[in-house]
Amino acid sequence: MRILVVGAGATGGYFGARLAQAGRDVTFLVRPRRAATLRERGLRITGLGEDEVITPRLVTAVELSSPYDLVLLSVKATTLKQAIDDVAPAIGPQTAIVPFLNGMAHLEELNARFGARPVLGGVAKVVTTVNDDGDIVRLAPLATLTIGEQDGRPSPRVDSIHALLDDAGIDASVSTDIVAAMWHKWVFITTVSALTCLMRGTVGDVSAVPGGSGLGPAILAEAAAVSAAAGFPVPDAELAATTSTVTRAESPFAPSMYRDVVAGRPTEVEHVFGDLVRRARALSVATPLLDLATLHLRVHQHRVERAALEQA
Repeated sequence: MRILVVGAGATGGYFGARLAQAGRDVTFLVRPRRAATLRERGLRITGLGEDEVITPRLVTAVELSSPYDLVLLSVKATTLKQAIDDVAPAIGPQTAIVPFLNGMAHLEELNARFGARPVLGGVAKVVTTVNDDGDIVRLAPLATLTIGEQDGRPSPRVDSIHALLDDAGIDASVSTDIVAAMWHKWVFITTVSALTCLMRGTVGDVSAVPGGSGLGPAILAEAAAVSAAAGFPVPDAELAATTSTVTRAESPFAPSMYRDVVAGRPTEVEHVFGDLVRRARALSVATPLLDLATLHLRVHQHRVERAALEQA
């Protein structure tokens, strides 16, 4: 199976490296600047245990000329439209596309461009980041993938992809309701991102001050209400697990969006927050805390974009 991993960042780079280490036929579609870094340093994974380095097979958009069997799409939502244009030559009649982005809007964009048939649903859970040298840094052991057909039906191609991932040592599973799984991760991501970005601190920082431990559950209640109104109620066990995550004393946990804000980088505010609050309005669900977080992140995004224009 020929595999194209779109993006070699914190998520795609990590899981693509695992597939390559297992001897799978993996190529990374990257921008020229990223390609130069990877050719110079290799694709490096560090942070937990010994550093690992692979020499990845790379391709840029202008070099794509034939379809792949499997496309793993893992890019920032801010570059999704360009990524869809770039990857189009790699999509053939039998190609399966598995996106690993947060939120739901990307699924709709992929369906609109390529039709719903080739597009699967996907959920990635991994705690990684990319450092200034372009290396992938693991911050915690968690690293799982979940895939499934959008309509939930069993299918040979999902079984085949699952076996491929499993044989490569990746903790992978198949969901018969992948759209619900995507919604539930969306609830988790918006909750932890709103909490840490609004308060500009880790979960432990927020929980350490009077009243801090109540904010995370209040944000979670709003996000879960939107998901339920959309037809995807979050199971009690997941609500309990997220509540525990956002109230844990002395926890160093902070999501990637918080790290982006602290570092002055762009965020996926519109894809993750803007889209959710728009859906909340359409469903008549009140989300005052999520609205505030969205405004906060939009101000940050405005500053980042203005600074980029001034430096141009």
